[in-house]
Amino acid sequence: MGVLRWRSWLDSRIAASSAQPISKLDLEVLIALRIAVYQLGWLSRIPVRAAINESVELVKRARKRSAAPFVNAVLRKIGASDLSQQRSQSILSASSTEALAAISAHPPWLVERWVQAYGLKAVSQICEYDQSIPVPAVRIRHPEAEGRLQIEGFELVAGALLSSARRVLHGDIGRSATFRAGLCVVQDEASQLVAALVGTGANILDCCAAPGGKTAAIADHNPGGEIAAVEFHPHRARLLRKLLNAKNPASDAQDRNIQVIAADARNLPFDKKFERVLADVPCSGTGTLARNPEIKWRLTPADLDDLQVRQVAILRSAMGQVAAGGRLIYSTCSLEREENEAVIELAMGLQSSFRVIDCRTELDRLQREGELVWPGVSSLTRGPYLRTLPGVHPCEGFFAAILEKI
Repeated sequence: MGVLRWRSWLDSRIAASSAQPISKLDLEVLIALRIAVYQLGWLSRIPVRAAINESVELVKRARKRSAAPFVNAVLRKIGASDLSQQRSQSILSASSTEALAAISAHPPWLVERWVQAYGLKAVSQICEYDQSIPVPAVRIRHPEAEGRLQIEGFELVAGALLSSARRVLHGDIGRSATFRAGLCVVQDEASQLVAALVGTGANILDCCAAPGGKTAAIADHNPGGEIAAVEFHPHRARLLRKLLNAKNPASDAQDRNIQVIAADARNLPFDKKFERVLADVPCSGTGTLARNPEIKWRLTPADLDDLQVRQVAILRSAMGQVAAGGRLIYSTCSLEREENEAVIELAMGLQSSFRVIDCRTELDRLQREGELVWPGVSSLTRGPYLRTLPGVHPCEGFFAAILEKI
């Protein structure tokens, strides 16, 4: 994960000490160099000689023995420099887009478009958050969950956005018996907030349900309600079915009626209409780079256009399933306008029977009910939409729009 977070920074140090251009290096050789440079710069408990020797051995085992002397020479040259001082530059102090991209190890094209959308100060906070290990958040599903987690040795603090959330300061939550029993679920607070915006209804549709975190939250908030959860891939639908049809641990009885359907959200197979519809569409995931740093190296500008086509198709299909007076929540974990506001504009251009509801009305409701504890509701919105920014807010970057069927 460290190598993925800091890849461009590592490559710049390798390039400065290599007689060969990075583009000419075999991938196995480059990866071995990256691993060693990360160890040299960040992992102080690993001796320099061990980091160098292990990467030389990696190259040999990858059948690139002829490159071993080259790797050894490059790493010894880098090891003689003060990497800790080189990487001590503060991301928040970057004075230009170019400097910010270089210091924070983000693709320049991505940083540039973010600065145009959100300003240099906010993007500095985003990049700093992306380069840190995020504190896990959990959603409490049972009154006993917090106490049991503390008995197990987990250090918890209150959620920053939601009263039902806790942050895990110490401990591997995946090993918790409380977690395995379903008394709590790992879910970023922004994701929890999107699920809370769905509200209540007798029948609810989740168009892109896997892996199921938001669907489970909706089900917990709507005991006795009928929920249809759609997933495109059959194997993921089977896993989703197993997760969602488990008994709600906060209830003494099986009070769920959840139907999981393997189908294409662009062509939803329903005759009936729904009071609430969630379209949490596939997206670039640029709001989740702290947990998924590989995205920034894989994504290209052309991908945003391809994703937008699919997102508009899903949203238009979802609009056709909303009952009169019902609401549709469109959401992504992307920071890109093409996947957010532009999708709403394209879909609404052909739909005169919907209107955009200001998210602040729902956020105010959640605050009155005691669920939303973040003090500045207006800071969570951008126009009529929900807009969280990593680092600016203590969570991942999510976008949500609420559309009401007139």
